[in-house]
Amino acid sequence: MIGPVLEVLRRTGVGVALSVPVSIAAEPDPVGRLERVASWTVLPDRAAVVHFGEPGAAELAQALLARGVAVVAVVPLGGAAGPEPLARFLAWPVREPARVRLSAELAAADPALVAGLRALPPVPVLLYGRDAAAWPVLRLAARCGTGVRTGVGDVTHLPDGRPARSNAELVTAAREVVAREVVARAVATAASR
Repeated sequence: MIGPVLEVLRRTGVGVALSVPVSIAAEPDPVGRLERVASWTVLPDRAAVVHFGEPGAAELAQALLARGVAVVAVVPLGGAAGPEPLARFLAWPVREPARVRLSAELAAADPALVAGLRALPPVPVLLYGRDAAAWPVLRLAARCGTGVRTGVGDVTHLPDGRPARSNAELVTAAREVVAREVVARAVATAASR
């Protein structure tokens, strides 16, 4: 079912990687998710998201990579998620780190949660938070030098608490926050020498 859509998009000259959802929301049954991936005749560039808080994530990620599809692995950290999703991700033998990106959803801007990521395989890391955690986590990510993200799917208010009028306004605010944090990190590094 995704094949015709991917073919149309590619024919139009879309210049971005095409992603398809493979989470429990797309198919609740772990075996069903594997069957869907095996049935694809036209492959996406990337699968979003392989959620390591869901059953069967490691098997799904491996099946996608075996088909040549890059993986965006989501690992919730802290809060109700507990340590299991990170333990599942760390137990998964990442054989193709160049085709895996980790999106870690932090429940709070806790540097200890980020410190737990040091045991990761060499994959690109993006940190993000939702709602009240969104802006503090974005600042922490900028200080840590990881990738960041924002948008109405994560937060609907600006850093000062005002409601955002658009996704573009959130992205502009995020760029400003990241720029300030990068400068502060550079100043702190220079001062410590």
